[in-house]
Amino acid sequence: MEVSAKPSGQRLQATRSRTEENQGSLRKLVSLGTFVGACFGMLMTVLRFPVVAHLALMSAVIVAGLALCVRDIPAGFGRREAVDRGAVAPAPVAAPWRDTRLLLLGGVILALAMAEGTANDWLPLIMVDGHGFDAAWGSAAFAVFALAMTLGRFVGGVFVNRFGRAAVLAASALVGAVGMAGVVFVDHQPAVVASVLLWGLGASLGFPVALSAAGDTGRETTGAETASRVAFAATIGYIAFLVGPPVLGIVGEHFGLRQAMLLVLVLVLVAVLLTPAARTVRPAREPEPEPVEKSDRV
Repeated sequence: MEVSAKPSGQRLQATRSRTEENQGSLRKLVSLGTFVGACFGMLMTVLRFPVVAHLALMSAVIVAGLALCVRDIPAGFGRREAVDRGAVAPAPVAAPWRDTRLLLLGGVILALAMAEGTANDWLPLIMVDGHGFDAAWGSAAFAVFALAMTLGRFVGGVFVNRFGRAAVLAASALVGAVGMAGVVFVDHQPAVVASVLLWGLGASLGFPVALSAAGDTGRETTGAETASRVAFAATIGYIAFLVGPPVLGIVGEHFGLRQAMLLVLVLVLVAVLLTPAARTVRPAREPEPEPVEKSDRV
């Protein structure tokens, strides 16, 4: 469902604004919801609230929220108009996976989605088992990560507009790598919390900015549909979300979760080298016609 929602969300935002600052607004709200949920979960842990009752309460809140939001979606949004068989057939669209630039952006999305997904699934346990936090403070560390993600996505658009996608993605990946390295190698608890903050800031812009760049490759190069390219790039990201945590869990059983995070750290460092693919390609200008000289003859 989320993969199909990405193209629709980007098209909806395109009807409102084309600035990079607003392109990631949906992901901003996702991060904000994650932060609120982390704080609420920490409170439930302190109060020793029953897990089953907690999940039932959250399910009811989610269903109620969806019922309210669906009413504001424009009627018929996301549907394709039926093609007239008598009309001229559209030009064939190249498969997204044949675009080298899109594949490089997919590598960036894979690495930074893995960094985000690792924190979502393993960060509280890393804090408890790897750094000696109790359960409530482990949840608090995840709340710090979610807060950093939220702040990064709310203010990151300003930097994207000023410095460009490629520079911001490279800086984000480096900041995230520094934070992850601190979590892996540092044993001082306050320094670890600071590292979690850097990890969240670094991972915050990777998915939305690279996804926006992936959607623009069609308009800038082959003219392919944005939806297929965004869906392809989003699928790569969700593969990282789904496959990454179990793989890290298997590695963590043998070597420890902190050591397993080295795999993600290496991927994020490789992603730094792939970020030039996010540069905006400006179409070449057509040569202006030469002025016609007027004849002196009458």
